Amino acid sequence: MNTVSVPARAAGQAERQALRTRRMPAWQQWSPGLLLVLLVLLPWICDVLALDYYLGFVRRVLIMVLAVGSLNLLVGYGGMVALGHAGFIGVGAYSLVALSEAGVSSAWVLWAGAAAGGALAAAATGAISLRTRGVYFIMITLAFAQMLYYLAVSLRVFGGDDGFNLAGRPLPGLGLTLDHEPTFYWLVLAIATGAFLGLNHLLGSPFGQALCAVRDNESRMTALGYPVYRIRLQAFTLAGAVAGLAGGLMLTHNGFVSPTSMHWSQSAILVVMVVLGGLGRTWGAAVGVLVWMVLEESLRQWTEYWHWPVGALLIAIVLLAPRGLCALFDRHDDRQAAATAPAAGQ
Repeated sequence: MNTVSVPARAAGQAERQALRTRRMPAWQQWSPGLLLVLLVLLPWICDVLALDYYLGFVRRVLIMVLAVGSLNLLVGYGGMVALGHAGFIGVGAYSLVALSEAGVSSAWVLWAGAAAGGALAAAATGAISLRTRGVYFIMITLAFAQMLYYLAVSLRVFGGDDGFNLAGRPLPGLGLTLDHEPTFYWLVLAIATGAFLGLNHLLGSPFGQALCAVRDNESRMTALGYPVYRIRLQAFTLAGAVAGLAGGLMLTHNGFVSPTSMHWSQSAILVVMVVLGGLGRTWGAAVGVLVWMVLEESLRQWTEYWHWPVGALLIAIVLLAPRGLCALFDRHDDRQAAATAPAAGQ
């Protein structure tokens, strides 16, 4: 029996990652920095070209990347296929509504409250759901999300089924205002960038390596003495917190929230975005969200039945790129990398 420890396995993975980085084409190494510079300059570019609408569109994409990235943490890296993630986004949005109605006006306090609301809901849901496996886990997360949906429908104080209109955007302080679209955009960009870097750091940490190891072989991790349930619950709670933050940002962006945002169909769309970009891939969430939202935005201008062509295109993409669109950009040979695994783990 192979008894290679998780630290040794992590060291082997780090060595293989370094090998991939050395083989990575130059454009792949500098493209993230170039993309960040382009996103920072986007408000000025949109102003010069009179394309103000696209600034709001990109901001919405960044917020969705937060939500889908948190789901990718569960599905791609944790192996937990949850079909109720939209419920945590809705809880975050309604937490912001409750705090706003209580008189809180600070954007940072409201967004922190949205993240805390999502984390509490995820912790309560995960404490029960993570005791199940397979299709039972999928169904129980779906059931919890629908419970949250009907709870939001019953909250007449927040509009019930008709939804709730935010009186105004919160104040970030320092003399800034979110009514200034570039300022709001840069804040969202900073939050999304911080979350992206934080997630990558987490996945490279001992906790992230343990989470991936639990996904690959739960029974072995249990035999080695790792607290499998606690690791999964912590990841589930963290994903809920990021989803709640995304819900708070989306409410600030739209100025409106309704129980529809918590429906199970919205959770299914999030799963589709994750699969579309690539499960367990660094850029999977960003690519999946961008492709889905661009297709949705462009096809809506041509037909009201835009779901049909989007569905056909998604089927074609899944058939041609079953590992996600990010797999198409892989330039290294996976088999050659896998061949180094035994030597690295010894």
